[in-house]
Amino acid sequence: MINLRSLSPRFRFDPLAHGLPPREVLDARRHRPPLPAYRLKEAQAIAAAARQDGDWQPAAAYVAAAGDDWDDRWRRAEFLQAVARDEDGWADAWVDAWCQAQPEDCDAATLHASLMVHKAWRIRGSGYAHQVPYARMAQFRALLPASIEAARRAAQLAPENPGPWVVMVTAARGARYSPDDFQPLWAELTARAPHHYEAHWQALQFWCAKWAGSDSLMLRFAEQAVDCAPEGSPLAAMYLHALQELKERHGSVRLTRGRKALLARTAASLATVPADDERMPPVRHLLAYHLGRAGLHDAALDQFRLIGPYCGAEPWNGGGDPAKVFDQARARSARWARNPYPGPDGPTATRRADVRRVPDTHW
Repeated sequence: MINLRSLSPRFRFDPLAHGLPPREVLDARRHRPPLPAYRLKEAQAIAAAARQDGDWQPAAAYVAAAGDDWDDRWRRAEFLQAVARDEDGWADAWVDAWCQAQPEDCDAATLHASLMVHKAWRIRGSGYAHQVPYARMAQFRALLPASIEAARRAAQLAPENPGPWVVMVTAARGARYSPDDFQPLWAELTARAPHHYEAHWQALQFWCAKWAGSDSLMLRFAEQAVDCAPEGSPLAAMYLHALQELKERHGSVRLTRGRKALLARTAASLATVPADDERMPPVRHLLAYHLGRAGLHDAALDQFRLIGPYCGAEPWNGGGDPAKVFDQARARSARWARNPYPGPDGPTATRRADVRRVPDTHW
């Protein structure tokens, strides 16, 4: 953890002087601003209709409204997954009713298959394999192949829809697919949606060392995502997730010049994403953290300004007081930034990082 006293004997961090919210308004309960009232009202109405009345039609209309924006369609489907789950069990009778009423509906079938994956993981739990009782592991091993088969049937209902393939890619690592088994799934998915964000995140997990891959395979996949990310897409964030995975796995990560250059490219790509993209708030937290730890402090401060007071996110909430950890990271970047704050009317987009002047970093 950064010690503010060690930054400089003469440095006193004043957030306002750097265009940042003061410490007293930092909010560790949220990672982003609250949703607009109309969005909350819509979500509450869909959830109430499904859970209280068993009415699936508002949910079906909500997903269908995304059209062929496959990322948005999946985001909406994830909300329906949350509606069908609760802390003590499942509230998914309305999903069964939807599937029975419209057996040819790909969205209903995909949601059913996805919930099978979630049920499998809830049965298994988050412990290591040797810690899971045999009976629960047996259920887990049976449910995942069944969920993949259910997703294959869903794919036949709407061949252009990548949603069922996202379910299959998600289930593949728990089902112990080999890389050779996984590649055909990935080819089918990317043929339909080559830049699908959630699909890439799930594939990144597959290529992690803790599953079917290795550190090098995971990093190679993440670099490919940065290289192919189109303008306006947050796909380059896969590299941030890969760095975070390395940090969690090894405790520290050596950021070489090459990796630092890739981090700068990642930041440049993410700077093209529209400010209102709902996938960006958690990404900004990771980006600010890794830019700061890499010594790219001006770029990190740009992200802290965009984040605002919200600090209830990874990596700040890994232990201790998230607001304190967040504030210390801001202070460090403010201390070592090369350029003065340009004021509220100045540029806030991530600057091109000068990686040549930053030494290799280990954290």
